[in-house]
Amino acid sequence: MKIENKTVLITGANRGIGRALVDEMLQRGAKRIYAGTRGDQRHDDERVIFVKLDVTDEDDIRQAAEKIEGLDILINNAGIFSPDDFSDFEIINRHLAVNFFGMLKVTQAFLPMLVRSKGVIVNNLSLSALVPVASTPAYSISKAAAHNAAQALRALLAARGVKVHTCFTGPVDTDMTRDFDVPKSPVGLVAAGIVDGLERGEEDIFPDPFSGQIADGWRAGVIKALEQQFTAFVPPSPMDEGGCCHH
Repeated sequence: MKIENKTVLITGANRGIGRALVDEMLQRGAKRIYAGTRGDQRHDDERVIFVKLDVTDEDDIRQAAEKIEGLDILINNAGIFSPDDFSDFEIINRHLAVNFFGMLKVTQAFLPMLVRSKGVIVNNLSLSALVPVASTPAYSISKAAAHNAAQALRALLAARGVKVHTCFTGPVDTDMTRDFDVPKSPVGLVAAGIVDGLERGEEDIFPDPFSGQIADGWRAGVIKALEQQFTAFVPPSPMDEGGCCHH
C-alpha cells in the first residue's frame, strides 16, 4: 500500500519508533496522521493530529475511535519493555496489558473503519515474538501472543479486504533498550524499513539489518507454510461488520 494521501493512526507515537514513523509517513505524503500518545504533544506539520490514547484505557480507545472519522492504516506500535525473571507476575500482566490486549482492543475499535477503506493493520513486534530473549521473558511472551493474534487476524480479515502486516525488529536504539549493550539500529532506519515493507506488501517485515538476516529463511520456512495451510480453517462466511473479536 502506498502511503501518499492515506490517513494513518500510530499508537505510541510520542517517542522512539513511533515518533520516527510519524516523520516517515509525513515524508511519504500521508494526508493525515493521528499520533496516539498518553500526554500532550506538538508537531510543526499540520497534518499531524495528536490523540490521547493510552492503549490500556478503554475510554481513551473509544473516544479516539469517535474522533477519527476514517482510517487507511493502523500501526499498533505502543509497547512496554522491562527485564524480568518470572519472579513477579505483575510485570507479566503489565506487558500483556499493553503489548497484547492493548493491540487487540485498538484493532477491534478501528476495524469497522479499516473494513470500509480496505485498509491495513501493521503490528510492530520484535524478533523476541519468534524466540524469547531469556532476560526479558515477559516482554517476549507478550510479543509472541501479539504475533499469534496477528496471524489469526490476517486469516480472519482477508475476506473482508483488510491486510495484516507484522514487523519483527531487532535491537533498536531507543529509551527502552538503553541498558542493553548490543549493536542497535537507529530509529529512523527502522521506521523507513517498516514503511518500505508495507509499501512492498510484505506480510512479515524485517526492517533492520539484524532482523533482515532471517527474513528469507522465515518466509520459506515451515512455520510460514503452516500458517498458510491453517487458513483453510477460516469460517467460510464473512463475519459481521462489528469485528472478528467480540468481548
